Amino acid sequence: MPGQTRGRLHPEPGGGARGPRDAFQRDRDRIIHSISFRRLRHKTQVFMAPDGDHFRVRLTHSLEVAQIGRAIARALGLNEDLTEALCLAHDIGHPPFGHAGEDALEAALAGKGGFDHNGHTLRTLTVLEKPYPAWDGLNLTWDTLEGLAKHNGPIHEPQWALAGTDTAFPLHLNQWPSLEAQVAAIADDIAYDNHDIDDGLRAGLLTLDQIMEVPMIARAWGEVEARFPGVRPKRLTGELIRSQIGAMVNDLMAETQRRVANAGVETVDDVRDAGQCLAGFSPEMRDAERGLKRFMYANLYHHPSQLAAADAARQVVAGLFAAYAADPATMPAEWRDALPEEEPWRSRHIADFIAGMTDRYAIARYRELCGTIDLPEGF
Repeated sequence: MPGQTRGRLHPEPGGGARGPRDAFQRDRDRIIHSISFRRLRHKTQVFMAPDGDHFRVRLTHSLEVAQIGRAIARALGLNEDLTEALCLAHDIGHPPFGHAGEDALEAALAGKGGFDHNGHTLRTLTVLEKPYPAWDGLNLTWDTLEGLAKHNGPIHEPQWALAGTDTAFPLHLNQWPSLEAQVAAIADDIAYDNHDIDDGLRAGLLTLDQIMEVPMIARAWGEVEARFPGVRPKRLTGELIRSQIGAMVNDLMAETQRRVANAGVETVDDVRDAGQCLAGFSPEMRDAERGLKRFMYANLYHHPSQLAAADAARQVVAGLFAAYAADPATMPAEWRDALPEEEPWRSRHIADFIAGMTDRYAIARYRELCGTIDLPEGF
């Protein structure tokens, strides 16, 4: 419950209360009002710097994850506001161009600690965002930071950015996180598993015949066609996505309730000490979902056009890093003036700047500093 939060790193006069909001509602609102959250509207989800207005970006994906996560939290009797905050913030640390940009920054920081988008989420929210005069970061509750740090499970060897947050505000990284964090992680999977099908079909990189190769999709499609006989397939794809999400959400809730009951869990401390993930799919749905992921990697994420776009994205990020490292004077004044002299912090600072860029800002700066680049259609 919000009244049982482990607090914030920096004490706030009056508990930081403004109006009727509790601690987790304020966390959610601070995330929504942050610059980093706004930048997600121009960061890659599946398609890099897409021309079309109808494709998802990191911002719309995060909103969809929050919608799914909040509905699950309500049904399971969890804290909806904490779940929503975790869902909204989970991708804030992604650099431009998604995982391709992350790969380029990881290579640029080789020998200097590397780059990890989850660790960078914590770094962004605790260090890089500076909207308040009394402290760096958003000063989120321990519970929100803990959930963001380990929503995918305990972490035994944290990367430097996450380790820095943990040193300042110990997050008990060796324990499982709250059920809210576990639900947020699976809501992320449910959202992109299904919405990426929608975007892949819209882009023409997937076809209905292709996705029928996935047994769970074929079954759902048959049910949808039976409910809406004679309707054109294009009009049924939205219903297919809805049905898929509903089936996965219902399975998750039933399996999570079963695990919680079997484990005798009654408090959040019981969840953290359970020694296992308590929120998850049934074995049957888990296997089906893994099959869907294998299909998506083979047919969408590793599609030749997507691989070409990823190569171009890595070239942009690597080129920007090399340009700023060679001539820091080309960075904006606020970043240039704060540039450390010593490594590895000098390189990490440059990576911080690049990681905050949107796709289109990164492309514009690359053209300005490095010259032209042969970008695939859609950039």
